[in-house]
Amino acid sequence: MKKAETLLDILLDAEEFVSGEEISRRLSVSRTAVWKQINKLREAGYEFEAVPHKGYRIVSKPDLLDQQELAQRIQSTVMGSQLKILGTTVSTQEEAKALAEEGAPEGTLVIAEEQTGGKGRMGRKWFSPYGKGIWMSLVLRPEQPLHYTPQLTLLTGVAVCRAVRKVTGVMAGLKWPNDLLVDGRKICGILLESAAEDEHVRYCIAGIGISANLDPDDYPEELTGVGTSLKIEAGEPIDRMSLIATVMEEFEMLYELYRKDGFQPVASLWEALSVTLGKRVSIQTARGPIEGMADGLDASGALRIRTDSGEQIPVFSGDVELRR
Repeated sequence: MKKAETLLDILLDAEEFVSGEEISRRLSVSRTAVWKQINKLREAGYEFEAVPHKGYRIVSKPDLLDQQELAQRIQSTVMGSQLKILGTTVSTQEEAKALAEEGAPEGTLVIAEEQTGGKGRMGRKWFSPYGKGIWMSLVLRPEQPLHYTPQLTLLTGVAVCRAVRKVTGVMAGLKWPNDLLVDGRKICGILLESAAEDEHVRYCIAGIGISANLDPDDYPEELTGVGTSLKIEAGEPIDRMSLIATVMEEFEMLYELYRKDGFQPVASLWEALSVTLGKRVSIQTARGPIEGMADGLDASGALRIRTDSGEQIPVFSGDVELRR
């Protein structure tokens, strides 16, 4: 048995404080080693009360995902029908890609308690601490040309936004093309990556990162004031499994609508949830900055910008900054 597990057993079995000296004796390790193991458990989401001359006591345990229970909660037919739950991984995107290459069916869902190299757009790292969020990637196999895949990013955003509002009551909104915001602060990012052959999609991986139960002091300094979590906004912890199941249900409903009626119904739902439309925006694109009013989506999912000269410009990708 690993030392961390034995230490955890000791602390979970204890009704009161357990001294560092006693832990050290029972594990036959140094006090420094005990302290290091305590810190590892803290990183895994355990919270401790530490009192001089008394020792350590567990105050709260992390709310970890249970594969059997989550499978029972997911009511969708295809989305989430196959689950892979990991403790720590570099990236659920890479795990899902590997499964897709091996022939994993549409709806296969990979979830991790922690990502050490979570991916955001444009190669940015996505902050994914252990047991605090929903870090997951969904395998899709849409039968469509590659140039339609940006529409699936917007569809994913609608599914997540509807699920967040339904489960938590937090009134998140959609920022084009792939973020969910609450009062201007980010709670979710979406990354869609595709593999194609002859300009036709072989598979897509829809990566979803939701900051569910992070506390303010969990965020690194560079994200303070930029990111927020559902727990912070709702004022209470979020049931992650309930939210995952609802995202899968909303996604499946919208995906069927998309396949049956095309992009327009999804575009209308996206526009109704948007915090971008009707706002003055500045967008950094590959061709340089564009500034103007965000008017709506075009048929491809591009954002229509009306410049000060009255010109309508479709923007297919770029970083959007909302102007005050």
